[in-house]
Amino acid sequence: MILSEAPKSNNNTKLMHIKEFFGFSHSSSSKSLHSFQSSDRRKLPPSTYDSSKSAAMEEAIVNSQPIITKWDPDSSEFNRITFLFRHGRAESDEFINSVNRLRRAMDFFISENSTSPVLVLAQQLMQAAMRRLEKEFYQILSENHQNLDPESISSRSSDRSTADGETSDLITEFNRVSADLKSIADCMIDSGYGKECVKIYKVIRKSIVDETLYRLGTEKFKISKIMRWNWDSLEHVIKNWMNSIKIAVNTLFRGEKILCDHVFSRSEMIRESCFSEITKDGAIALFRFPELIAKGKKDSDKIFLLMELYEANSDVLPEIEVIFDSVSTSAVKTQAQRSMEKLADSIRDILSEFGSTIQKDSLKNPAPGGGIHLLTRSAMNYISSLGDYAGTLSDILTAENSPIPSSYMETIGADDALSSPVAAQLGWLILVLLCKLDTKAELYKDVSLSYLFLANNLNFIVKTVATTNLNTLVGTEWVTNHRSKVKVYAAKYEATAWNRVVNSLPESWSEETAAEGLKRFNEAFEEAYRKQISWRVEDGNLRDELKTAIAKKVVPIYREFYEGCVEKVNVGVERNDFGKAFGVRFSPDDLGNYLSDLFHGVSLSSSQKA
Repeated sequence: MILSEAPKSNNNTKLMHIKEFFGFSHSSSSKSLHSFQSSDRRKLPPSTYDSSKSAAMEEAIVNSQPIITKWDPDSSEFNRITFLFRHGRAESDEFINSVNRLRRAMDFFISENSTSPVLVLAQQLMQAAMRRLEKEFYQILSENHQNLDPESISSRSSDRSTADGETSDLITEFNRVSADLKSIADCMIDSGYGKECVKIYKVIRKSIVDETLYRLGTEKFKISKIMRWNWDSLEHVIKNWMNSIKIAVNTLFRGEKILCDHVFSRSEMIRESCFSEITKDGAIALFRFPELIAKGKKDSDKIFLLMELYEANSDVLPEIEVIFDSVSTSAVKTQAQRSMEKLADSIRDILSEFGSTIQKDSLKNPAPGGGIHLLTRSAMNYISSLGDYAGTLSDILTAENSPIPSSYMETIGADDALSSPVAAQLGWLILVLLCKLDTKAELYKDVSLSYLFLANNLNFIVKTVATTNLNTLVGTEWVTNHRSKVKVYAAKYEATAWNRVVNSLPESWSEETAAEGLKRFNEAFEEAYRKQISWRVEDGNLRDELKTAIAKKVVPIYREFYEGCVEKVNVGVERNDFGKAFGVRFSPDDLGNYLSDLFHGVSLSSSQKA
């Protein structure tokens, strides 16, 4: 029945009985309306007072009384343990609608006739209704953790459809429960009881968020505690944090914002206040963790975990900026950004320190046999691993904040492959290593061995660059240029190590001087062999190239001299006995076999030929 069409005589009768039941009178009603009126002074109805509308509003108050009284939690023990929203949608909808009509009627009388005695009844009914809704709101929040868990909320908001029946049921339950919470929140806020509703919501939902963060293994870490951890413990905690932050941002905080925005859609100010108070402390503590890690000791080995931390933070930062987009939660966004800045600073510091570490390396023991230096191995392994993080480093390194000298940057042309900050940084570290290897080469007393050392180590560096992501960064031109330098070092080794052997053969000779020439060559070759048998060339291709080059340098000229001696010197012996007759140890065919022993780093006692 439409309220405005209700019989007035019947309404008057109902009002009279209700007034008598509550003992209301015109003289007492105004004093009980302290929350609605600014003074106790009676006011006469204005001349424009609409009596017909007043009757309709009185009827609305009267009609709301039965269901509100029925569910008054203070009216009976049964009402204290029974919940309205468990009795189905029809009953709860009727209750909410009755409260909304009651509120509109109260607004009317406060505006048009604030001394009306029905306001006292209305106030009593409103207070009873709010007690019920407050109780219902608390109960729904408390008993529906599963239906309001972050995963359900996030799934509900996703555009992805699912055939999973269990997931669909969760989403359906979330829609039902969140709809109940929203209808209660709307009603209480509109009725001026938003503060009570918000207080309940903040307490319950904050406890859920805090508990979830605790179960994710995130704590409010202190720098003093982090500094005491050993590396294994620190790595474990960092890995756990990187997994947790994805869940926290994409599921927990995102889901909480969705729920908060839905329940308190009536008021932007309330939903922002609720979400801030529920998540702010936990989120700031969570996003501060990388900053604390960045403040720790800057070991070079930690750079990769720091970059992974940076990547994890970077991956979720866009979502953080969307979720924590209000003024009240700006501190959360600021903390996440600050952590990334501190991580970037720490990473740049470590890169700078790594370059200094190479320069300061004071190991005086040369690499055995001119082989690959330990510094070369460790540095190139480190630099090539940095190349695998080129994407992350490109966000961290810029021309302005690069830790490499500006003088080096000035030598790089705009079209150079090293012109990008990442390529320039890695190219600089390789250059620092090459310069250090030049000083390491000076530790060898034998000049030819120092050249072999440089050829070995530069070849290792070039091969590492060519076979890793560094090739893309540093460029094929760099690889080509430095391969040429390897050949230069190899050629200098060949000249300084084998020219004496070649020069031991006389340019001109006679039958009388032939024996002496053979003797000098054999002595020079044997000396070179004994010295170089322990020298090392680990790369098979370079080793074969060196052996081939030495053989081409030595064997043909010796063969020509040897064969000439056999033909021209009459010793009265068979050809096969020529070497023995002259005391010659090495025939031309022997040289190749002996050269094959070189560059394996074996001692002379291990050789079967010396």
